[in-house]
Amino acid sequence: MTHTARRIGRSLALVLPVVLVLSGTLAVTSVPWAGTSSQTQMLTASSENVSVRAKPRAPQDILRDKLLAELQEKDPGVALTHLQRTVEERPSLAKHCMSIARALGKAAVQHYGPVRAQTYSRPVCDTSYAAGVAHES
Repeated sequence: MTHTARRIGRSLALVLPVVLVLSGTLAVTSVPWAGTSSQTQMLTASSENVSVRAKPRAPQDILRDKLLAELQEKDPGVALTHLQRTVEERPSLAKHCMSIARALGKAAVQHYGPVRAQTYSRPVCDTSYAAGVAHES
């Protein structure tokens, strides 16, 4: 009797996890994911309607966005100082320094007006900030 019970127990120990996983998988695939849709959507393995993964953003774009936000929160002087320090720390960003400084100049004119924006002008990235201010004025 114990031999038979042990054999049944071993069989259940092997089969039961497989059955649970399969039943759980089947339960998840039949859940409507869209909420208000009139049709029930099923989770299927299809290449249709696959969302495309966003491309990673370039370091210069991340820096530009960070500095533009800093310009809005604090002032252009702080953003220009951080731009200069970042370019000194990461020389690979030096080729993007002029375009970032120009974008800061344009944003400063929109936020502070041309006269006040020009007061923050510094020789960062060959005076590109001043060029951005002049272009936007």
